[in-house]
Amino acid sequence: MGYSMLLSSADNVSEGYERLFDLDMQLLFDSGLTLIAVITLFFILSNFLFNPARKFLEDRKARIQGDIDAAQNEKEDALALKAEYEEKLKDVDKEVERILSEARQKAIANENKIIADAKEEAAAIIARANEEAELEKKRVVDEVKQEMITVASLMAGKVVSGNIDTTVQDSLIEETLKEIGDSTWLS
Repeated sequence: MGYSMLLSSADNVSEGYERLFDLDMQLLFDSGLTLIAVITLFFILSNFLFNPARKFLEDRKARIQGDIDAAQNEKEDALALKAEYEEKLKDVDKEVERILSEARQKAIANENKIIADAKEEAAAIIARANEEAELEKKRVVDEVKQEMITVASLMAGKVVSGNIDTTVQDSLIEETLKEIGDSTWLS
């Protein structure tokens, strides 16, 4: 008796629960079908929405990382170029000083060459002037001698007219030449 009562009360309880939650086969079937639909929808959305979104985000992340790496490489290259240019700028001062020194040396060499050429030309001009002066001096000496001879001839003519002999005439010419002297007609 106790056992059958227990069974009948369990049946009554299960009927009460059945009614309370309405757990019947239709609810279980609908729940299973909903679960399958949710899982299917999850996979469909995962393939068509989540995976492309993840792929888009991964691509964007990779692109950003690539840009960061490229920027880092460019920054390193820029720093290397900056260091190289700074080194070149240090060397530029030395190079400028070297070029200026070479230019000064060339200018001094050209100056010395020009001075030497000018001295040679001046010496040649002086030599030519001395030669021309010597030639002019000789010409003048010859002219003076010719003048003296002419004067002496005139004197001799006057003396001859006074009947002086040739020895007296020669001595008069010599005496006149000595009086005028070499220094008189050379200067």
